[in-house]
Amino acid sequence: MAATLCAKLRPKIGWLPLTQTIRHGSKAVTRHRKPMHFLKQKLMAVTEYIPPKPPAPPGAYPPETVVLQEQESHLIKLLKQDLEEVFRDCKMVAVAQNNGSTSDDMMMLKNRFHKHGIKVKFFPNQVMRSSLSESIYSNLAPLFIGPTVLFVSKEPKVKEMLSTLRVSPQMILLGACVENTLLSAQGVASYAKLPSVSVVQGELVNGLSVMVSQTSTLLQQHPTHLAALLQQYVAQQAEAQETT
Repeated sequence: MAATLCAKLRPKIGWLPLTQTIRHGSKAVTRHRKPMHFLKQKLMAVTEYIPPKPPAPPGAYPPETVVLQEQESHLIKLLKQDLEEVFRDCKMVAVAQNNGSTSDDMMMLKNRFHKHGIKVKFFPNQVMRSSLSESIYSNLAPLFIGPTVLFVSKEPKVKEMLSTLRVSPQMILLGACVENTLLSAQGVASYAKLPSVSVVQGELVNGLSVMVSQTSTLLQQHPTHLAALLQQYVAQQAEAQETT
C-alpha cells in the first residue's frame, strides 16, 4: 500500500513539479539618508523646541513666601524710618557711585570722613526710590541706580567731602542735598567755592561801616559842598533817564 502511494506521488520523468520556487535578485537600496552639514546640525540643535516644564500644582509647596514678604516689609519700614531721620537731622546728604572699591578702600574712606564728622551709610536702591518718591526730595530718586553710597553730616561740610573724595577715585559724586537744596555734582563744586558765613558777615559789616563813615564825613563838610554834590547827583540821574 505504501509502495503504491509513493509510486503515485513520485513525479514522473519529464513532468514539472506542482510548485516551483523562484529566487529574485537583490534590489539596490536608493533611500539612504543624506548626510547633514555640521552648521545645519548646530542650527537644528539650537532651534530645537524645548517644551516648558509643567508648573507645580497649587498646594505642592508650603507657603513660605508669605512669611518672607512679612519679614521684608518690617525691614523696609525700619530702613525708611532711618532714612527719614537722616534727611531730617543732617544738613548735607550726598550721593556717590561706588565703582568697585574694596573693603580696605571703604575702611580708609570711612576713617577719613570720620575725622571731619561725616558718616557713610548704605541703603538699598529700592528703599531709597520708594521713600524719596513720596517726599520733597523726589528729584534725587533717579540717582540711585547701581551701587550707591550716602555721605551724611549734620553740618554742610562740602569742602572736606570733596577734598576726601579726590583721594579715592572709586567714588564718583552724583549729587547732593545741602541745607534742603538739591545740587548736582557741578553745583556741589560751586557751593564749595563760596565763602563761609562768618566771612560774608565780616564783609557785610565792613561795607556798612565804610558807608556810615563816608556819610558822616560828608555831613561834616560845608553845606555849599553838600548842595553841589546833590545837584551833581540829580543831573546824573536825569541823564540816565534820558538815555534809557
